[in-house]
Amino acid sequence: GALGGLGLALGLWRRHTALAASREDEEDKELRQRFMAPPVSGLRELRRRRRELRSRMELLIMETQAEVCRALAALDPGASFSVDTWERKEGGGGISCVLQDGEVFEKAGVNVSVVSGLLSEEAARQMRSRGKSLKAKDGKLPFCAMGVSSVIHPKNPHVPTMHFNYRYFEIEEADGTKQWWFGGGTDLTPTYLNEEDAVHFHKTLKEACDKHDLKLYPKYKKWCDDYFYIKHRGERRGIGGIFFDDVDSPSKEEVFQFVKSCAKAVVPCYIPIVKKHRHDSFTPEEKLWQQLRRGRYVEFNLVYDRGTKFGLLTPGSRIESILMSLPLTARWEYMHTPPESSKEAEILEVLRNPKDWVH
Repeated sequence: GALGGLGLALGLWRRHTALAASREDEEDKELRQRFMAPPVSGLRELRRRRRELRSRMELLIMETQAEVCRALAALDPGASFSVDTWERKEGGGGISCVLQDGEVFEKAGVNVSVVSGLLSEEAARQMRSRGKSLKAKDGKLPFCAMGVSSVIHPKNPHVPTMHFNYRYFEIEEADGTKQWWFGGGTDLTPTYLNEEDAVHFHKTLKEACDKHDLKLYPKYKKWCDDYFYIKHRGERRGIGGIFFDDVDSPSKEEVFQFVKSCAKAVVPCYIPIVKKHRHDSFTPEEKLWQQLRRGRYVEFNLVYDRGTKFGLLTPGSRIESILMSLPLTARWEYMHTPPESSKEAEILEVLRNPKDWVH
């Protein structure tokens, strides 16, 4: 009887294990279909550490990448994303999805990277300059960084360029304590000002922030205006949005939930604007102005952008992915000044004096 009972128990256990395994296979299949490529850390590893914030953040950035790519591809059916997975010999890797020369988008890239290893001296110096006290062990600082970042350059000058980035950072200090923080933001760079679009964009981001704390939107809107500032030109890169960095309170879970709300707001804040203007007619003069504004975009990214600098300073990083943010075409004309009271002068006024779009 005891043996029979044991046999029954073994049979049940096997069936349970087989069911669990087939459920895992189903889950794997579903996850694979949800993403643009298999995750850097591998599905098994993510499942094993599914409760850890690092795994949840990796799933979030993978989902965000797929969501944005699918929304963009639906608007530009003739074009398709090339999906590149890459590995970094120092640890980790990434997935770069780039659409080039479509009908609607001249260049749209959505990148995911999950990297780990030892922080370069230069990157550590950059962080310490922001007030981080990093205590290294034998000069070494193990780190893990992950994020999703995207820049979308449309062909039509009446469709604005959009950028977003959400990232998580973890550093282990000499005594084993871990410092962690989140950073990110979403911002809009129109060639021509459309007030209705600006209000829609800012309102959508404000709603995402307001779910967590009413103080966040005004604080991060100002931070965005201050951060995307081309000092040598005396103008902002665009009409802003939200931007934050080094956020490590009130708690890991609360900041993660806030970042999740911001990531989920990307498609609704931008896609309706693209739909509205992708078939607008435009003149060669308007296209020229777009090229000149793109030149400013390049200036900001190469001279000031912290993410670009961090990427260029990280050994083994993938330069093509870091410079994906640069437009396919841009222009620098000597001493170009738009006529007073023109549509071109109107956007310059807003770039020099940021506006409050939601009140």
